[in-house]
Amino acid sequence: MAAECEGSSDLQVDVGVFIAHAPGTDPDRLQSFAARAAEDAVDELASATDVTWRFYLEDPARLPDHDRRRPSEFLDRATHRMVEGPYDLVVVVTDVPLVSSRERFVPGLASPLSRVTVLSTRNLRSAPRGEPRRSLDHEAVRWNAATLLVHLVGHVLGARHRDADSGVMEPFQFVSERRDVPPIDADVETVLHRIAREIPAVETHPRGSLARLAFHARSAVQNPGRILQALINSRAPLLPLSLPKLSTAAVAPTLVIVFSAESWDVGFHMDNVTAGLFAAMSILIAAVYLLFAQNLSFPRKQHQIVTEHTALVNVTVFLVLVLAMLGLFMLVWVIILVIEMVVFPPNLMSNWPSLEDPAVGFVDLVRTGAFISTIGVLSGALAGGLESRTIVSHLTLFLDRP
Repeated sequence: MAAECEGSSDLQVDVGVFIAHAPGTDPDRLQSFAARAAEDAVDELASATDVTWRFYLEDPARLPDHDRRRPSEFLDRATHRMVEGPYDLVVVVTDVPLVSSRERFVPGLASPLSRVTVLSTRNLRSAPRGEPRRSLDHEAVRWNAATLLVHLVGHVLGARHRDADSGVMEPFQFVSERRDVPPIDADVETVLHRIAREIPAVETHPRGSLARLAFHARSAVQNPGRILQALINSRAPLLPLSLPKLSTAAVAPTLVIVFSAESWDVGFHMDNVTAGLFAAMSILIAAVYLLFAQNLSFPRKQHQIVTEHTALVNVTVFLVLVLAMLGLFMLVWVIILVIEMVVFPPNLMSNWPSLEDPAVGFVDLVRTGAFISTIGVLSGALAGGLESRTIVSHLTLFLDRP
């Protein structure tokens, strides 16, 4: 056990501390640093929540290189350790650079939904130009790391920057003169005191896929607000704009199909209900395919135990995929509508041999465009896929600043 502090209530929060170090780094030094940060932070957490906090050190893992990483790249290992523990939260401490969704270097990030925080010593050890890098034993590094740890755990518990007038939950900044952990603001402490009682993980041992699916559905129904907030933060319908391979695989074939006679025949003679159902089912099938084909559920290795927050992560990732496919559908649909209304000759449409009514209305163009766009969505999912499995979880789960 790295650190412990008893609270006034009978509740207990178990935190796993996982070290992910670059090649050539002494893992024992990084573990000692993490244990000391936990010791410096645990009293403030117990005081603010009135529950018992226990930090446990997990075996370190060696990373293959020194490259910068997104926090989501640690998510699979973190959720794996969380289920094995089992732990209520997991803190990942690494010495490689950490970048946010905006490609900015940050000292740490939190995922309230998955209850995972990632802390990087690389940013904490940086010094002003012309000065040597600070060591892990430096007092400023020590107390800023403890402050950051309390700050990130506060985010996991639901505390926000705008809730704090002062104290540890203000936007984190490295302060070289810092020699203790700032107190938690009274308003934030009230929030943490309430939410911390919900932190001990709800878990189950499902027997079979149906029982596992039912637990996921029940967890989602009981926590709609947390999932909705994650979906809003993710901007999921805009995700295809960040995935050029997926978008190209969806748009390219539709640019050919839109000028084929067969697609116009089907689109003109299809009723609106059939077109809508076909589009909805195709979006859902594309999302399910990406979820399983690219192994986007957490953790990737199936366990006998399933915790509630792991189930919420998986439900959220799936819903992000559904919204992303909806966004892809809308993107292709707009392109096809522009071609239909601007490029395609209207006289050619009205003289189509198979049309019983020569009048072609806007609804006909919309329905035909929807039919062609649906084919594009399926093509994008099957042929394009996602360039990186981490991008969905990164945009969905982690905040963009500490």
